[in-house]
Amino acid sequence: MSVVPVGARRPGGRTARTRSAVHDALRLELVEAGYASTTVEKIADRAGVAKTTVYRRWGSVDGLVLDLLDELSRTLIPLPDSGDLDDDLRGLAHGILRVYQDPGIRAVIEVVVAAAVHDTTARSTLTAFFEARTRQAAQVARRAVDRGEISATTDTVEVIRVLAAPIYYRMFITGEPLDDSVADRAAATAGHAARAGLLVTQAPPA
Repeated sequence: MSVVPVGARRPGGRTARTRSAVHDALRLELVEAGYASTTVEKIADRAGVAKTTVYRRWGSVDGLVLDLLDELSRTLIPLPDSGDLDDDLRGLAHGILRVYQDPGIRAVIEVVVAAAVHDTTARSTLTAFFEARTRQAAQVARRAVDRGEISATTDTVEVIRVLAAPIYYRMFITGEPLDDSVADRAAATAGHAARAGLLVTQAPPA
């Protein structure tokens, strides 16, 4: 069953209330039951909506998780547009840091990441989310290309990967502390690499 794109849904009113209730139910189910044990039926029952509504709008638990992650990232991690690459990268890094310092959001992300280690469906869902979000965030670097701050050959998606990698490494691998200095350093590293021409688009092999 196909998943209706987020932008295709009408905002406001009963539709918005339903989406909010289903998202809240999903977050609770993921934390309490885990990714593999979360079902559309359980989510619908907790949210107080018909399971047919959930299936019709999201298609599956995976579609729901994608929608939830997309909603969290879009509403809680704004894309800065200050007119300066370094300032924008720093703002983006601090936005990522703030979101994942929220215990409730952190718990949901950790459940999905943990499941992705051994569950191919969870892995596909997580990959799809990060790929879409990274490409969206790359507009920060694309604006810098348009302003002439960095080369037109810059791989703008890779700029965002370089920025986010140290934050996610500490968050999900080492468990080391995360603070503003980590965000500042990650942003500075990505900005320097972009300006130095280290993140260029790789031409496909002949």
